[in-house]
Amino acid sequence: MPDGLFIFFAALTLGAASLLVLSRNAVTSAMGMILALVGVAADFFLLDAYFLGVLQVLVYAGAVMVLFLFVIMLLTDTAESAEGYPWKSAALGLAVFFFLAAGAVWLFVWSGAVPGTAAGATPAELSVNPGEFVTAAKGFGRLLYTKYLLPLEIAGFLLLVALVGVVSLSKDPVEENA
Repeated sequence: MPDGLFIFFAALTLGAASLLVLSRNAVTSAMGMILALVGVAADFFLLDAYFLGVLQVLVYAGAVMVLFLFVIMLLTDTAESAEGYPWKSAALGLAVFFFLAAGAVWLFVWSGAVPGTAAGATPAELSVNPGEFVTAAKGFGRLLYTKYLLPLEIAGFLLLVALVGVVSLSKDPVEENA
């Protein structure tokens, strides 16, 4: 069952990513990106990487995409384009992408980077110990909020300045009555 769920969420992620790329509406593209990020988080959960899945949802699908949606809604022009979607250019780009992707897969298989046999059992010294993960996550958080507190605060301040700048740029100029 987990393999079927993994394939389902991987297909959902690919479908949402294609919606992101092919949509003409910026808000629809952003919603497709949110769905793709949630699909990636679900795959992280199925791979027992709970910390990465929660970070994916909280940081990317939550905070960053809310900022993207604010920027899109503040800066989007309401006039829609009269011309249709450039299907020929999109088809050419898609064909080039698949050609390059097939070439990359062939290169990996030809070089021997992808083994022909299935992987064996995990050695005992590399087995996953949940206690080590909890300790590592706690250590990561402690290090982030002690040694790297200043860079974290600077990054938060830069995001705040960027948001204020976008809001101030998106306002209509005030007309002065003379």
